[in-house]
Amino acid sequence: MSFFAGKSVIVTGSSNGIGRETARMFAEKGTKLTITGRNAETLKVTKDLCITAGAKEEDILEIVADLENEETPAKIIDGTVKAFGGIDVLVNNAGMALADAQGRTHMDVPLEIFDRTINVNLRSILVLTQLAVPHLEKTKGAVVNVSSIAALPLALKRNAYYAVTKAALDQLTTQLAGQMIKKGIRVNSVNPGVIDTDLLGKDGKNRD
Repeated sequence: MSFFAGKSVIVTGSSNGIGRETARMFAEKGTKLTITGRNAETLKVTKDLCITAGAKEEDILEIVADLENEETPAKIIDGTVKAFGGIDVLVNNAGMALADAQGRTHMDVPLEIFDRTINVNLRSILVLTQLAVPHLEKTKGAVVNVSSIAALPLALKRNAYYAVTKAALDQLTTQLAGQMIKKGIRVNSVNPGVIDTDLLGKDGKNRD
């Protein structure tokens, strides 16, 4: 039997890309799974993949919501606890990289885009984690933050705001790891490189 069998796992931003594949892999392990995303149709695709991978339909909770909405984190945490009785793992995968409509890059991009990016890529993760901590403490669970290679000390050709938020996320992960281990909660991050997902196109990058 898998170590994860029967455990309650949240994967945010699971309607495509890394989040979708992460959800599918947890489904293979027999978890009770909360999947989230802004698009109901693409989230349904993820649900179907999870069922094909072995998950029971009653063990999948779909939450269609946008993390730009301040009410969304509580909706995700409360919904998961109500459905599955607790939380064992929180995977903070949801993120955004917004290209400026006028093609501006770096510090020429309007602050509105910076605000939206930091709200999803950093603030929502902090709020989700804060809300999940009481439940994770009971299960001695774990938080995994999906950062990016963009967080490393590299000069990017575009989307500086995305890189800034991911670097901040790495530092947030470090600070939380030191604090939460006292409660028996492990906090880690991963920094994927360039992966062909929908986010790649939204960032203005050419898939070729």
